[in-house]
Amino acid sequence: MTRILSNEDIEQFLSIESCIEDLEQSYRDLHEGSAVTRQRSDTLVPTSGDRIYGLKTMDGIAPRMGMSAVRINSDIVSWPLIAGTRRRVKIPAAPNERYTGLVLVFSTETGEPLAIMPDGVIQRMRVGATSALGAKYMARESAKTVAVLGSGWQAGAQVMAICAVREITEVRCYSPNAERRAAFVAEMQGRVQATLVDCSSPEQAVRDAEIVLCATNAIEPVFLPQWTQPGQHLGSIKMSELAPAVLKEAHQVAVHLGHSKPLLVKAQGLEVPDHSAGLGWQMADAYDFKACPTLPQLVMGEVQGRSSDTDVTCFVNDLGLGLQFAVVAARCVTIANAENIGHQLPTDWFTEDVHP
Repeated sequence: MTRILSNEDIEQFLSIESCIEDLEQSYRDLHEGSAVTRQRSDTLVPTSGDRIYGLKTMDGIAPRMGMSAVRINSDIVSWPLIAGTRRRVKIPAAPNERYTGLVLVFSTETGEPLAIMPDGVIQRMRVGATSALGAKYMARESAKTVAVLGSGWQAGAQVMAICAVREITEVRCYSPNAERRAAFVAEMQGRVQATLVDCSSPEQAVRDAEIVLCATNAIEPVFLPQWTQPGQHLGSIKMSELAPAVLKEAHQVAVHLGHSKPLLVKAQGLEVPDHSAGLGWQMADAYDFKACPTLPQLVMGEVQGRSSDTDVTCFVNDLGLGLQFAVVAARCVTIANAENIGHQLPTDWFTEDVHP
């Protein structure tokens, strides 16, 4: 039988602590060559209005867990200017104002499809866990104050994850939407022991913060050089969030795996805002990310995250990995099978008796 899980099912049992633990081991496996991953691929064409249709895929294999996974997104995307910042916004254009993102999980022993699930909760948790691992190996061990720039879906996981790797006492939050920011602070206050603070400006949030985490959909910088302070650790979920000058002035900059940009295939003549005008993925051209150490190297101890308490360090989550989805989805399948969560469909519906 092939198990079908919902975001609500996964949210019941998937913890940020287990994601951090599983991903940390997966980076060891990746570094040693037993686990494998493929660079993300984006295929883009124009659609109605000023929107773009994108088919995004990434995959990886986690032999330790006996599973592989493919993550597929079928997206309608626009790039509006919000509060003076250009942002990449997915449109919930599917029926009932919903998004389309799926993770397909397969057995590495039989090749059969073990599970199908949406990518929403897994996506959020694996990004938060990745940022937390960056902070674990680069932030000062004594760090207790955090600033979070952003108050959306991704920002929530950043808060939970950083509190899992450091004894955080205060989290200051800023985003330009005051109503959303207040709701975010109220929601996260019930999820972590640290005190949440609603800040009316980014300067207020980052001032004297020992860790600053950017979690936005901006395709241009949200953290500026003049805000940097000695000893800070800076984290971003995409390379465009930190100004190039911030990276150039830092003592140590590490990246996820160094893929920098997705493999891009697009319709002839299509202009994509976050692949042009020096924004989004083109930010990779303003800094030599290929020279940076990677998260697997930090985890393996081949590279030290910082050499002193006054160093400014940066972890840039340059591109997500299919391996992350294989690992976290495998954890979900294991738990769901043990506790009989979700629904089951005949595996014969997804397999065939003819030689492809």
